[in-house]
Amino acid sequence: MNAVKTPRIVWGTRVRTLPSESGEDERIVLGLLSSVGDGANSQRRIASELGIALGLVNAYLKRCVLKGYVKVSQAPARRYAYYLTPQGFAEKSRLTVEYLSYSFSFFREAKADCARAFATAKERNFKRLVLCGRSELAEIAILSAVDSEVSVVAIIDAGADGASFVGKPVVDSYDRLSVPFDAVLITDLVGARRAFDEATARYGADRVLSLRLLGLQDAQRGERKS
Repeated sequence: MNAVKTPRIVWGTRVRTLPSESGEDERIVLGLLSSVGDGANSQRRIASELGIALGLVNAYLKRCVLKGYVKVSQAPARRYAYYLTPQGFAEKSRLTVEYLSYSFSFFREAKADCARAFATAKERNFKRLVLCGRSELAEIAILSAVDSEVSVVAIIDAGADGASFVGKPVVDSYDRLSVPFDAVLITDLVGARRAFDEATARYGADRVLSLRLLGLQDAQRGERKS
């Protein structure tokens, strides 16, 4: 029977971690256990699949071996073969359930936040929004806009490579925008406050919207009072 590959948790350009009392990035542990379970027997292949450095894979693989999640055996041509132990399968299942619960909660909260932001946009007669930050949050905002009276016309992202994102054009700065817009919605999960400050400086606090989960509400109210 073919193994089912566990989805990875990646938000924009930064990995969003699962909570861990030990301080470990459980996203990496889950991804590593999934890759090994799918037959990955090369640390380079695992690194490529997870999008992390080879040295980090080596470090986490050693931890998984010490914890009894992964077994290592000698293979031909001075290679090593990695296998999940029963404890490894159990840990992979636990992390998968935790991931699904965590990601669903995030999606539900983000969708509700987007609905509130779009309602505010409607009150201010903003119909065309630019998103600042190419991320999973931006994707949720684009999908949520379909059910609202506002539209997303473009995305600002410093790492723009010219490609579109969920059917929307992506540019690396406001100066490169070629479409008219009414307001900016912050969707940057990495540098939300920096993005908020930059947009506010350019367009004023009234034309910058943010989402509650980014923790910018107090900053936004402060800008409007000043």
